[in-house]
Amino acid sequence: MGTTMHTIWLSGAEWCAVLRIGLGLWWLESWRHKDKKTWFAGGGIDWAAGIAADHRWPAVRKSFDRFVKPHPRLMAYLVAYAELALGLGLITGFLTPIALVAGAVLNLIYLILMIHDWAEQGQNLMMALISAVGLLAMSWQSWSLDGALGLFR
Repeated sequence: MGTTMHTIWLSGAEWCAVLRIGLGLWWLESWRHKDKKTWFAGGGIDWAAGIAADHRWPAVRKSFDRFVKPHPRLMAYLVAYAELALGLGLITGFLTPIALVAGAVLNLIYLILMIHDWAEQGQNLMMALISAVGLLAMSWQSWSLDGALGLFR
């Protein structure tokens, strides 16, 4: 504690903002690359249902069947627009701590659902790690609407 952070080119808070904005762009890309017509018609939830049905942990299967399966259209919209909201919130730095926590939770849900797929694990673990760093380093201190509005000091 009390150690000064030395950086090149930007301040430590600005580098944290770069990390936050990059994470926001990653969430925005998650939203952008979805085939919305197929996704909202149930394609994404059908895909996830197949993974949940064969999941090695019975609790995942039961939770999916209880909460997601009965509401496939609602869940498709919830997932897609949560990714959009996370991306926009992190890029603009608006309600940043809330977006960072919500993003980490969504990444952990994806991580648990896709526990057997190591390619997905890397992405979700990195995004969750960036969320944790962004939250603990208070990445809304620079280049954010939160900072401009005096929120979350």
